[in-house]
Amino acid sequence: MMWEQTREGAGTTMPGGDQEPGSYYVGVDVGTGSVRAALVDQRGIILAFADQPINRWEPQFNHHEQSSEDIWAACCVVTKNLRETCWDKAGHFFDLPDFLSWKATGVTARSLCSLVCKWTYSAEKGWDDSFWKMVGLEDFVADNYSKIGNQVLPPGASLGNGLTPEAAKDLGLPAGIAVAASLIDAHAGGLGVIGADVRGYGLACEGQPVTSRLAVICGTSSCHMGISKDPIFVPGVWGPYFSAMVPGFWLNEGGQSVTGKLIDHMVQGHAAFPELQAKATARCQSVYAYLNSHLDLIKKARPVGFLTVDLHVWPDFHGNRSPLADLTLKGMVTGLKLSQDLDDLAILYLATVQAIAFGTRLIVEAMEAAGHSLSTLFLCGGLSKNPLFVQMHADITGMPVVLSQEAESVLVGAAVLGACASGDFTSVQEAMARMSKVGKVVFPRLEDKRYYDKKYQVFLKLVEHQKEYAAIMKGD
Repeated sequence: MMWEQTREGAGTTMPGGDQEPGSYYVGVDVGTGSVRAALVDQRGIILAFADQPINRWEPQFNHHEQSSEDIWAACCVVTKNLRETCWDKAGHFFDLPDFLSWKATGVTARSLCSLVCKWTYSAEKGWDDSFWKMVGLEDFVADNYSKIGNQVLPPGASLGNGLTPEAAKDLGLPAGIAVAASLIDAHAGGLGVIGADVRGYGLACEGQPVTSRLAVICGTSSCHMGISKDPIFVPGVWGPYFSAMVPGFWLNEGGQSVTGKLIDHMVQGHAAFPELQAKATARCQSVYAYLNSHLDLIKKARPVGFLTVDLHVWPDFHGNRSPLADLTLKGMVTGLKLSQDLDDLAILYLATVQAIAFGTRLIVEAMEAAGHSLSTLFLCGGLSKNPLFVQMHADITGMPVVLSQEAESVLVGAAVLGACASGDFTSVQEAMARMSKVGKVVFPRLEDKRYYDKKYQVFLKLVEHQKEYAAIMKGD
């Protein structure tokens, strides 16, 4: 933003001609007797106005003086007053799940999941006044945090008297149906898979606490949800958050910024993608089902994963969320050739899927080093429907992967909350154990372990080298 001096006073303008839809602008006019400011939308309509007098001195007849400091202070006052005018009118600030709960019930109570994971709320200590004052949002402290939530409920708790008559009419449901305190979507996915009864599948987690399970919700990006009875602090992994997913347990949340999005990016950006599209369409297959079958065709006698023996990918094309927590990291590919045919595309796709699985292994190792004890992955989300993605996660982590009977585990998790709020179950833990079902178990090919251990060593070298390159370029 730059200040543009005009004959009338000072106005703020945006550089360039393009404007984001829904943007607003502050115009400031410094006059002789006052500073005025207006909030203006892209249509040129003034939405709010404020003014503030400025001092003038007349030390002798026909001599006038003003203070630049006083003028700046007046500019600050009118700008703040504008904010307090688009700001003071707001009755409540909601995260989306809590907004939907409010629309359904009229209850302003917030979910512990939303506030703990996104709003800096502590399940043990509540809000921290000093934080909001430090970031200039001390308004939130007023009235016992009424605008952002002073009634906080655990996921699955029943809200008020259930659906209001108005919401019931809109939804086509009877009034009074129980509505549960909500979860963030990825957390609902974790709830929908992590509690399944695994007896009879020969899994290491059978008979072990639920804390031995890691839920991986994998779609455009991926989240890795692990719970513990006591708080565990894992460098580069979010949390621990108390009762943010399963009541009574601490949650650690790892993540990968781009997973499904990265696979799409690598495949769709390849020169052979139009050929792939045409062949997949001719077979009435998705491009990924076609690529998986093509990999089986070209692997010959070797395991399919061995096709990437000299092609390696570091997957942080959008920075690293966990466990390195470094947004400056970039993606890397080593082992490229001049050829750009369908075989090359399929192998690059495989190497990308493997890189994502190696990223999961890195997160698992960080969690275990900090005190978690994990033995089984529970996958859900769009990528869990891809058998290659699932098998690579099993092979590369060395852990069996459990897939749910119901593919839409996020919806099952949300229904678990509703079941708990209805009173049909005594706890979220009971509801998720009854409603989560195992659909399939994929075991790792342990005979390929040595190969993937070698590739993992290369994987770690890639990021080590990237940091060395960055240090060289930043040096004198």
